[in-house]
Amino acid sequence: MDSDLIITIVIICIGIVLFIKDYFSIDTTSIIIMALFIVAGVLSPKEGFSGFNHPATLTLGCMFVVSAGVFNSGILDGLGHRIIKLAKIHYSIALITFCLIAGMFSAFVNDTAVVALLLPIALTVCRETKISPGMLLIPISFSALFGGTCTLIGTSTNILVSSYTEEYGLEGFGMFEFSLAALCLAIIGFAYIFFVAPLLLPKAEKEQNALAKEAEKYITELLVEKDCLDIKKPLHKSRLVNDHNVQVLAILRAGSLKHDIGPETFILEGDVMKVMIPPKALNGIRSLKGYKITGDKQLDEAELEKHIYEVIVPFGSKLTEGSLRSLNFRRQYNGSVLAIRQRGEILYEKLADVKLTEGDMLLILGTGADVDALVAQNLVVALSEHKHGKVNLKKAIPALVIAVGVVLAASLNLTSILISSMVGALLLVATSTLKPKEAYEAVEWKVIFMMAGVLSMGTALEKTGGAEKIALFIEQTLGSYDAQVTLSILYLVTFLSTNVLSSKATAALMTPIVISLAAAMEVSERPFLVAVMFACSLTFMTPVSYPTNTMVYAPGNYKFNDFLKVGTPLNIIIWIAATFVIPYFFPFK
Repeated sequence: MDSDLIITIVIICIGIVLFIKDYFSIDTTSIIIMALFIVAGVLSPKEGFSGFNHPATLTLGCMFVVSAGVFNSGILDGLGHRIIKLAKIHYSIALITFCLIAGMFSAFVNDTAVVALLLPIALTVCRETKISPGMLLIPISFSALFGGTCTLIGTSTNILVSSYTEEYGLEGFGMFEFSLAALCLAIIGFAYIFFVAPLLLPKAEKEQNALAKEAEKYITELLVEKDCLDIKKPLHKSRLVNDHNVQVLAILRAGSLKHDIGPETFILEGDVMKVMIPPKALNGIRSLKGYKITGDKQLDEAELEKHIYEVIVPFGSKLTEGSLRSLNFRRQYNGSVLAIRQRGEILYEKLADVKLTEGDMLLILGTGADVDALVAQNLVVALSEHKHGKVNLKKAIPALVIAVGVVLAASLNLTSILISSMVGALLLVATSTLKPKEAYEAVEWKVIFMMAGVLSMGTALEKTGGAEKIALFIEQTLGSYDAQVTLSILYLVTFLSTNVLSSKATAALMTPIVISLAAAMEVSERPFLVAVMFACSLTFMTPVSYPTNTMVYAPGNYKFNDFLKVGTPLNIIIWIAATFVIPYFFPFK
């Protein structure tokens, strides 16, 4: 084994550890891996950075813009009130409606965007029908995953595998080439979601706005009395903040309301402060000299301009780049974060230093305009009551025509998906359906950098001969089995890997290996490639296995075990089904 191959394996192992331990964000880990390959001399700078101009990366970037054109026109949002009206009839109707819509739209536009659109609509239905969010949100996420596997553009994984295939001099996949196989698995999956999942999902009716209701228990008013030792002290140096981690939301002083709380804010006698007190500090505040917890509602009228909103941090949000302090959240976005639900735990203390992650639910005190601005910048998804959107026909018609044109041009083999999506993105800007700034903001740059980084792993494996050696080892190890059993084992390994690595990283590693394996076994590579596509996308076992699962984790009030309980049987069923479905549509010979 030569030195470059040893170095490649070591770097990939380092990458796997970083992915699992989550020391850095996924995109940062991907770029670190790429940099290590370049610094170690395994890849030249040109080869290392080739992921940025890889067809998969470019196609994905263009498709983000095309999807944004459809969403920004209000075409889908305009369906919201009709969905609510239909879903309110009965839980079964709600389940079928949301799942079919999630699956259908995810086949053609970004699945995380589809789930982000359906989340507030589903929560509105739950609020008005007393259905527990836990009975709807996991099915919506799973349905979006099934829909994404049905077309070439349904998921970034499909695009990545197809582009890799072309790089090896093999024929890429058509727009609907694997749709029949995917639909067979989707039918099985939907049957499970409709008939089995409701028996396993958390049935207890959970109170809507659970985070807000819980946090409101600890929001109260404090009157500063004349014997308070903090009078004339800066707020951030007071015992109230330093010793008890109290958040001051607003101050009523001499009849005037003050929301702009900062380092220059001083405490004065007679101030009435609206505060968020961490549960552990309640008893300490009651005995703190000079502060009186008041029972009246002096701030209610003055506080009308600001309300409490529940929002979720979606995949790709810039808020995951740091803590609230480093983001200067309060001043930058004119809102105060009162509580954070992170990985099932509700946090009240030292929120400014909490590192935000995708799927976190935030409780924000702010105006409707402040929250709308956060949503417009794709920083959060609002979980408040759904607002009926209006369809902008001047944008909707060209957006729909262009999106359909992109799909048809690629599916009829008039051109490649890269060219059709690129032309579609340019047409959206040229027709003013999207402004250039909106087009730039539509691209999830975190995903682009992650794709560029993980592609270097496949390139390194190919260049050093690692893919062929691993394939030869697999072929020798499984040599006594036929191709179908080998495919089944590879599918199992792939979907289990995706639950701890990202789907893109797993696809980048497995694609060159299965191509080399098919050559060693002297069978068609296509069934193995389709298995990688499906196994990387159809992952249901954990809330972190796919971005849509992460998005519904907090709003659905789920526990980690809920995903294991509902997702594990489904993953096993789909694995067994795929073992027979894939070879039927994609023979080995």
